[in-house]
Amino acid sequence: MGFLRKTALAATAARTTRQQGNEAEDWALAHLEAAGLRLLERNYRTPGRGGGEIDLILRDCDGTLVFVEVRRRGSAAFGGASASIQPAKQRRIVFAARHYLLRLRSPPPCRFDVVLVQDGIEWLQGAFDAG
Repeated sequence: MGFLRKTALAATAARTTRQQGNEAEDWALAHLEAAGLRLLERNYRTPGRGGGEIDLILRDCDGTLVFVEVRRRGSAAFGGASASIQPAKQRRIVFAARHYLLRLRSPPPCRFDVVLVQDGIEWLQGAFDAG
Protein backbone atom coordinates (compact mmCIF):
# COMPACT_ATOMS: atom_id res chain seq x y z
CA MET A 1 0.00 0.00 0.00
CA GLY A 2 2.86 2.38 0.80
CA PHE A 3 4.27 1.88 -2.71
CA LEU A 4 1.01 3.00 -4.32
CA ARG A 5 0.88 6.10 -2.14
CA LYS A 6 4.48 7.05 -3.00
CA THR A 7 3.75 6.55 -6.71
CA ALA A 8 0.66 8.76 -6.50
CA LEU A 9 2.60 11.45 -4.63
CA ALA A 10 5.38 11.36 -7.23
CA ALA A 11 2.84 11.78 -10.06
CA THR A 12 1.27 14.73 -8.25
CA ALA A 13 4.66 16.36 -7.69
CA ALA A 14 5.61 15.96 -11.38
CA ARG A 15 2.32 17.50 -12.50
CA THR A 16 2.79 20.36 -10.07
CA THR A 17 6.28 21.02 -11.41
CA ARG A 18 4.91 21.16 -14.95
CA GLN A 19 2.15 23.51 -13.85
CA GLN A 20 4.71 25.73 -12.15
CA GLY A 21 6.78 25.77 -15.35
CA ASN A 22 3.74 26.72 -17.44
CA GLU A 23 2.91 29.46 -14.96
CA ALA A 24 6.46 30.83 -15.20
CA GLU A 25 6.16 30.85 -19.01
CA ASP A 26 2.86 32.73 -18.71
CA TRP A 27 4.50 35.37 -16.49
CA ALA A 28 7.50 35.66 -18.81
CA LEU A 29 5.26 36.00 -21.86
CA ALA A 30 3.16 38.72 -20.21
CA HIS A 31 6.37 40.57 -19.29
CA LEU A 32 7.77 40.36 -22.83
CA GLU A 33 4.48 41.33 -24.50
CA ALA A 34 4.25 44.36 -22.18
CA ALA A 35 7.70 45.31 -23.50
CA GLY A 36 6.36 45.24 -27.08
CA LEU A 37 7.36 41.77 -28.27
CA ARG A 38 4.84 39.66 -30.21
CA LEU A 39 4.44 35.91 -29.68
CA LEU A 40 5.02 33.72 -32.74
CA GLU A 41 5.24 30.28 -31.16
CA ARG A 42 5.23 28.62 -27.75
CA ASN A 43 7.02 25.39 -26.79
CA TYR A 44 8.50 24.79 -30.24
CA ARG A 45 10.06 21.32 -30.44
CA THR A 46 12.19 19.73 -33.10
CA PRO A 47 10.81 16.44 -34.40
CA GLY A 48 12.29 13.20 -33.15
CA ARG A 49 14.33 12.41 -30.10
CA GLY A 50 17.43 14.26 -28.98
CA GLY A 51 16.37 17.57 -30.46
CA GLY A 52 15.63 20.73 -28.64
CA GLU A 53 12.78 22.83 -27.38
CA ILE A 54 12.30 26.58 -27.23
CA ASP A 55 9.90 27.92 -24.63
CA LEU A 56 8.92 31.11 -26.48
CA ILE A 57 9.64 32.52 -29.93
CA LEU A 58 8.79 36.19 -30.31
CA ARG A 59 9.34 39.07 -32.72
CA ASP A 60 10.82 42.27 -31.31
CA CYS A 61 9.68 45.71 -32.51
CA ASP A 62 12.75 46.03 -34.75
CA GLY A 63 12.01 42.70 -36.50
CA THR A 64 14.52 40.63 -34.53
CA LEU A 65 13.45 37.05 -33.89
CA VAL A 66 13.86 36.31 -30.18
CA PHE A 67 14.27 32.75 -28.89
CA VAL A 68 13.49 32.71 -25.17
CA GLU A 69 14.35 30.17 -22.51
CA VAL A 70 12.32 30.56 -19.32
CA ARG A 71 13.88 29.29 -16.11
CA ARG A 72 12.11 29.09 -12.78
CA ARG A 73 13.64 28.25 -9.44
CA GLY A 74 12.15 28.48 -5.99
CA SER A 75 15.40 29.60 -4.41
CA ALA A 76 18.90 30.78 -5.21
CA ALA A 77 20.39 27.55 -3.88
CA PHE A 78 22.83 25.89 -6.27
CA GLY A 79 23.16 29.11 -8.28
CA GLY A 80 19.45 29.71 -8.82
CA ALA A 81 17.66 29.86 -12.15
CA SER A 82 20.51 31.34 -14.19
CA ALA A 83 22.96 28.59 -13.21
CA SER A 84 20.62 25.96 -14.65
CA ILE A 85 21.30 26.99 -18.26
CA GLN A 86 24.40 24.94 -18.95
CA PRO A 87 26.24 24.82 -22.32
CA ALA A 88 24.50 21.56 -23.27
CA LYS A 89 21.08 23.21 -22.79
CA GLN A 90 22.23 26.20 -24.84
CA ARG A 91 23.32 23.87 -27.67
CA ARG A 92 19.88 22.19 -27.71
CA ILE A 93 18.17 25.60 -27.87
CA VAL A 94 20.44 26.72 -30.72
CA PHE A 95 19.77 23.44 -32.54
CA ALA A 96 16.01 24.00 -32.25
CA ALA A 97 16.38 27.63 -33.37
CA ARG A 98 18.30 26.56 -36.48
CA HIS A 99 15.57 24.03 -37.23
CA TYR A 100 12.91 26.73 -36.84
CA LEU A 101 14.82 29.12 -39.11
CA LEU A 102 14.90 26.53 -41.92
CA ARG A 103 11.15 27.16 -42.30
CA LEU A 104 11.73 30.82 -43.21
CA ARG A 105 12.63 32.14 -46.65
CA SER A 106 14.89 34.86 -45.36
CA PRO A 107 15.97 34.49 -41.72
CA PRO A 108 15.82 37.79 -39.81
CA PRO A 109 18.33 38.90 -37.19
CA CYS A 110 18.05 36.67 -34.12
CA ARG A 111 19.02 36.63 -30.47
CA PHE A 112 18.78 34.28 -27.53
CA ASP A 113 17.22 35.69 -24.37
CA VAL A 114 16.61 34.15 -20.98
CA VAL A 115 13.84 35.09 -18.58
CA LEU A 116 14.52 34.14 -14.97
CA VAL A 117 11.51 33.74 -12.71
CA GLN A 118 12.79 33.75 -9.16
CA ASP A 119 11.79 36.39 -6.65
CA GLY A 120 10.43 38.43 -9.57
CA ILE A 121 11.24 38.44 -13.28
CA GLU A 122 14.66 39.18 -14.76
CA TRP A 123 15.00 39.44 -18.55
CA LEU A 124 18.49 38.79 -19.91
CA GLN A 125 18.63 40.00 -23.50
CA GLY A 126 21.32 38.38 -25.64
CA ALA A 127 22.10 35.95 -22.81
CA PHE A 128 24.09 33.66 -25.12
CA ASP A 129 24.88 33.31 -28.81
CA ALA A 130 24.76 30.56 -31.39
CA GLY A 131 28.54 30.33 -31.66
